[in-house]
Amino acid sequence: MQITGEMLIGRADVRGSAGSLDAFDPARGERIAPAFGAGTPQDVDRACELARAAFDPFRALPLAKRAEFLEAVAQAILDLGDTLIERAHAESGLPVARLQGERGRTVGQLRMFAQVVRDGHFLDATIDPAQPARQPLPRSDLRLTKIGLGPVAVFGASNFPLAFSVAGGDTASAFAAGCPVVVKAHSAHLGTSELVARAVRSAVQKLGLPEGVFSLLVGERAVGEALVAHPAIAAVGFTGSRTGGLALQRIAQARAVPIPVYAEMSSINPVYVLPEALAARGDAIAKGFADSLTMGVGQFCTNPGLVLGIAGDALERFCQTAGEALTAKAAGTMLTAGIHQAYDKGVARLADEGNVSLVARGQAGTGCQGQAALFRTTAAAFLATPALHDEVFGPASVVIACESVDEMIAITERLEGQLTATLQLDAGDVETARRLLPSLERRAGRILANGFPTGVEVCHAMVHGGPFPATSNAMFTSVGATAIDRFLRPVCYQDLPDALLPDALRQDNPLGLWRLVDGALTQ
Repeated sequence: MQITGEMLIGRADVRGSAGSLDAFDPARGERIAPAFGAGTPQDVDRACELARAAFDPFRALPLAKRAEFLEAVAQAILDLGDTLIERAHAESGLPVARLQGERGRTVGQLRMFAQVVRDGHFLDATIDPAQPARQPLPRSDLRLTKIGLGPVAVFGASNFPLAFSVAGGDTASAFAAGCPVVVKAHSAHLGTSELVARAVRSAVQKLGLPEGVFSLLVGERAVGEALVAHPAIAAVGFTGSRTGGLALQRIAQARAVPIPVYAEMSSINPVYVLPEALAARGDAIAKGFADSLTMGVGQFCTNPGLVLGIAGDALERFCQTAGEALTAKAAGTMLTAGIHQAYDKGVARLADEGNVSLVARGQAGTGCQGQAALFRTTAAAFLATPALHDEVFGPASVVIACESVDEMIAITERLEGQLTATLQLDAGDVETARRLLPSLERRAGRILANGFPTGVEVCHAMVHGGPFPATSNAMFTSVGATAIDRFLRPVCYQDLPDALLPDALRQDNPLGLWRLVDGALTQ
């Protein structure tokens, strides 16, 4: 499939006329042809109006047809074959094996949401039958189900060119909810975005869906701002920096009709190496930590950017082993020159802090390659230095030496919201972990034991979210089956004739759903 540098607005291929953008190979430091035309406000308006027109017919499709569409998108992505992997590799510097795995995750979550749609549980069908003889007042017949919010704007993420981009989790869950999607391609992987967008559009056309079900826009900041501000857009999915997420949120809240922005933004993902585990297997934990820290050159939102342990000989050995492991780690190509520059500045900022000392650096690199870095500090210094709480996006982490469990808890109480928190513990650490859990539950969306946070399973129980600034709304997840809830809202039908009710609420239950009827789960 040829990459043209055009946007896909409905069924039309549109060459943007507001300047041009170039794809870039971060490993070679070279631009990649062709140039991409940037969109205009008129292009944004056209895509959004098509999405508005498509919303009602798309959400009215039988659930089986909606599920078929998700599966068709998955197959169309697979049909791109090596062309997709080769382009994503060139634009991101990510290893081919990693991208093949990410493609599998992308296809897998599309298929998972197809099953979620077929099951129909997401509709939360609830029926409270009429009670005309109830005293002192009768009760009307009341029935509840959920419908899509409306067209969704999705912003591609830099660090996952497939799984969090054009047909990633935000798009898949929005489609599953019955919402058309307008995607703004990330400038770091323009060609990859076009290829996947063409696959999505081919599925739209194959199933005869309205053209506005999907569009792809290309452009700089102005395109994204216009997209969020457009009155047809009902919600936003975003993965990126805190600065970017908050900027979109301000635009969304300033609209005549404010809309939700589901932004995943910033997390340092603390790892707690509790005393018994530290003494018994500190070396193994240190090596696993070094592997987790440098995985994907540290460019994961769940990268372990903070380690907490009790000061003493065991923590000294942990730092030594982790430092030796990091020293052997080769530098890796980061996603973009901008991300690499921001990482180097973050590492330099840590190095300049007076109460922070360097433990180890990984092997030096060239160009856009990131060099791993491990620092250490005391609990008192961490508490007194707000800058140490900031995320450094890349393979950098800070070890905090705590004088006691009480000090560890005090630090936890000062942490911002997190995507994850990890407990490395043995049997003798259970009571210490129990003391930490209430604070961790208030601060993290996912709490792990004896693992490392990098890697997010796509399944029904996963939570990839958390309190601010990990996300803009701690009530929802961007990964897993319940990600669909972000793009749904409840509607109650009172005394409507059966013929006018949605299938999920009709008396004969044509979808065969489990429904809550008068408080009892019934099929």
